[in-house]
Amino acid sequence: MKNYGLIVALLGGAMCASQPVLAQSLDNVTEVAQAATSDGQASQERVDLLDDETDELTRTYRAALKQLASLREYNAKLENLIEAQKVEMVSIRQQIEDVTNVDRTIVPLMFRMIESLEKFVELDVPFLIDERRSRVQNLRALMDRSDANPAEKYRKILEAYEIENEYGRTIEAYEGQMDINGEERTVAFLRIGRVALIYQTLDADESGAWSQQAKGFVDLDGDFDSELRAALRIAKQQAAPDLLVVPVLVGQ
Repeated sequence: MKNYGLIVALLGGAMCASQPVLAQSLDNVTEVAQAATSDGQASQERVDLLDDETDELTRTYRAALKQLASLREYNAKLENLIEAQKVEMVSIRQQIEDVTNVDRTIVPLMFRMIESLEKFVELDVPFLIDERRSRVQNLRALMDRSDANPAEKYRKILEAYEIENEYGRTIEAYEGQMDINGEERTVAFLRIGRVALIYQTLDADESGAWSQQAKGFVDLDGDFDSELRAALRIAKQQAAPDLLVVPVLVGQ
């Protein structure tokens, strides 16, 4: 019996001794579980962070793709523009060469046109002779100017030709100075196209008509005085248009 009691006592002692060990094991398990939970939360946080970073990288990547597509489209348009500019540059170079060739041809032509105009003025009926000679001289001076381009020079020459052409289909009355019997007098000139150039003194005492053959004025001896006065009034727009009766010298 004593031995049995001893065994029981020992067993009892052993059971008492194992209780702290079990409690310590449970604490360890709890700590491990808590540590695992903490690690799990940390891992989840890292996963969430990585997921956010992945989303951000995905958005950045997609934005980069869109920008790349836009840049490619822009570059394609630039290439087309550059090609068009190259073609235009070739065209401009050709135009410059053509202009140079035109200048070489047109400049001598303009000088010939001025010479022809000058000869025409000198051979024509001498109405407004000073004005017309001055116009020719101005054209010659224009041709010597370096600041005037060929287009402007050519335009001025054509204007002069147009003015001369207009003289042939208009009538005009103007005053001017004329030597009559050695005396400088103011007279009224009547120009009817290029058909007739007639003068009459302001007192209507004397009148004459230009003779292209004689290269001078022929005295009308008082003929046509009233007709000339009427014609001058019509030319000056002082009277209504009407039929004109004026002398025309043919073969004189």
